[in-house]
Amino acid sequence: MLDYLALPKAKASHEPAAGRIAAVPDGATGKGEGIDRTAKLYIGGAQKRPDGGASYAAQGALIPLGGRKDIRNAVEAAHAGRAKWAALGPHGRAQVLYFIAENLALRRSEFAELAGEAEVDAAIRRCFFYAGFSDKYQGDTIAAKPGYLIHVQPEPQGVIGIAAPNGSGLAGLMSLALPAIAMGNTVVAIPSQDHPLAALTLYQVFDTSDLPAGVVNLVTGPREDLSVELARHDDVQAIWHHGHGAGLKAVEEAASVTLKPVWSPLASDWKAPAAQGRAYLDQAVRAKTVWLPYGALPAGTGSSSY
Repeated sequence: MLDYLALPKAKASHEPAAGRIAAVPDGATGKGEGIDRTAKLYIGGAQKRPDGGASYAAQGALIPLGGRKDIRNAVEAAHAGRAKWAALGPHGRAQVLYFIAENLALRRSEFAELAGEAEVDAAIRRCFFYAGFSDKYQGDTIAAKPGYLIHVQPEPQGVIGIAAPNGSGLAGLMSLALPAIAMGNTVVAIPSQDHPLAALTLYQVFDTSDLPAGVVNLVTGPREDLSVELARHDDVQAIWHHGHGAGLKAVEEAASVTLKPVWSPLASDWKAPAAQGRAYLDQAVRAKTVWLPYGALPAGTGSSSY
């Protein structure tokens, strides 16, 4: 029933909404103090310049301004990375998530300057939580009738498009991306529009944590516009969009063309324990039902209708 029914509408959170952004032409520089940082998109395990070559200003830096073609490239990279990620198996994926936690902890002070200590600690906790669940979130076997078992097997959705919270640059992104990849999905994520630097530093952690190319792809830019492009893409199997109002409605309308599910998480404080749990894992999988006949059926039951 959960596949066809909607949860009650969440109350509007106090998280700041993402506003319109102004493009900065290619070749513009930063503040001019020291060496300017060149932030890039993260697609297919590599740092990429945006297709349009433009940037926008956020957190005192120039942030790549992604567009439709960057979303297209990220979705292609996510599909290309699915096979290798699935081949690792649940235990192998758990080890990668533990490795991400270790490397994130080693650079705790650096990320604390970008997102705050509380967000870094929450992101590390999420890594351990979902690494522990990666090989323990199993299906169920039900005795349906004499001589038959039904096995309900959770399978990954495929490629999940994620519009991360705008007010939480690190904990919000990790709270959504980690359960998705723990269940074997690959992700195209739109980080916080106003606080993206933590996400654009996080891909250095991914590169040193044995995360296969294409498992996590990051495209920064206008959050609502990129979310709609993700929802329109035929090869995206599910959308997770944190937000309410017109932005969520536009995503739902775009996703309805291909009948892909849209989930809007209810969390408002992404550092709190309530921002993790089995509900996130449930949204990351779909149920596959397998009938398993066994043994000799008792007399009189072999031809009875179910």
